[in-house]
Amino acid sequence: MKKTLMERSKPLVQKVSSTRGFAKVAPYVVPAMDKVVHRLTKGKVLLSAQMLPGIVLTATGAKSGQPRRTPLACMPEDGGTFVLIGSNFGRTDHPAWTGNLIRHPDAEISWKGKDLLVVARLLEGAEREAAWAAVLKFWPPYASYAARVDRQIRLFRLVPRGAEPAVD
Repeated sequence: MKKTLMERSKPLVQKVSSTRGFAKVAPYVVPAMDKVVHRLTKGKVLLSAQMLPGIVLTATGAKSGQPRRTPLACMPEDGGTFVLIGSNFGRTDHPAWTGNLIRHPDAEISWKGKDLLVVARLLEGAEREAAWAAVLKFWPPYASYAARVDRQIRLFRLVPRGAEPAVD
């Protein structure tokens, strides 16, 4: 079976996205392009999602209390959940959206043109380690991001609202 252009270019994209140069430029260029294209296509297209699945997260700002829209790569899971990776392109600080989700876990995502209400949960311990292993298999460049920082990259699981497990 013949591979698509996206499938053939994936190793090159992974190599480029692992570089420090990409980490310096991408945080400014990729989200800006994604926001414009997402708005113009009424939520149906994210440019960055052509290589890596993506959502637009709308979360309440931890300090401002205002809605904050952020295009993000994600790892979809079986059962309709998603893992978000707070890599910040391998930059030293946690991305702002992670603090927003810690403070206000109720959020909304746009996924393939559909808006979904979700609850975010910061993953810790063995659950985080299992998710991190899956994330590295899913997109190996996250390992180079983690190697460049002195912080543990935050992982969140997004669960559709109403489908969260009961708390004992």
